[in-house]
Amino acid sequence: MDGDDQPAGGVDEGEIEMEGDTPPERDLNADLATDTSDAVKIDTTTRDVKPVSWKDIVVVMRKPFLKLGRTDLMPFLATTMNDNMIRHTGAGAQINYYLTDVLAVGVEGQYFAKNFREPFDLVGRQARRLPTVNKYNFAAALNFHYVPVYGKFAVLDKHLIHWETYFTAGVGITQSEVIPRDPRYDAFTNILITPNIGASMRFFLAKWFTVNLGIRDYIFVDKFEPTDRMMYTSASDAKDHAETAFINNVMFQLGASFWIPPSFEYTTFR
Repeated sequence: MDGDDQPAGGVDEGEIEMEGDTPPERDLNADLATDTSDAVKIDTTTRDVKPVSWKDIVVVMRKPFLKLGRTDLMPFLATTMNDNMIRHTGAGAQINYYLTDVLAVGVEGQYFAKNFREPFDLVGRQARRLPTVNKYNFAAALNFHYVPVYGKFAVLDKHLIHWETYFTAGVGITQSEVIPRDPRYDAFTNILITPNIGASMRFFLAKWFTVNLGIRDYIFVDKFEPTDRMMYTSASDAKDHAETAFINNVMFQLGASFWIPPSFEYTTFR
């Protein structure tokens, strides 16, 4: 190769281009430390930095209503659902104390008012005989409640309404009174042992207020006026010879609960 074909300095041209394209060596650890410190500086000057703990991460929403250790005061109205001869309308109240968030014990009492329904008069006109019926005066019971179902639903995609379903079982007494077919004869009353079972729903409208509706079956063996009442003119004789029948007094109940204390606080982590 001639001397004119080589550049000055005697260095090959290809070697010179390779040296120019190769970037200078850099300390990567120093660059990383510099970039990190810059990021921290920018972050701290542009916005507030707050520590985040695991307690601030909410996966499941808490229940908005707690019942543990609270008392439920519930006035209610009730009406008969399964008697086509006589309808009873009841007014009463319940006091329930929640031992846990799902278990409660309570008492209830109610008074009844009677109202004869249309079939009562139709039987008398068509069959020429009056039906044998009793009216209920009052009832009281000791009840236990269990809440197995809890849920919520949206109203117009804006408001959440929380609700729960609870079951009730208890035992108490009911006073029934014979309505004589012939007004010349005296009536007599009965005190009846009355188990009850039922299911209800509760809707939470505030921390201290809920609306409740449900169905309750009051079960007892009632005593009715004997068919041959003319032979037993006194009330005591008629009661001794009374006819018995197994009764399911199914009632629909609508009530409003006021909770004491009116508020609550969580004492455990989310």
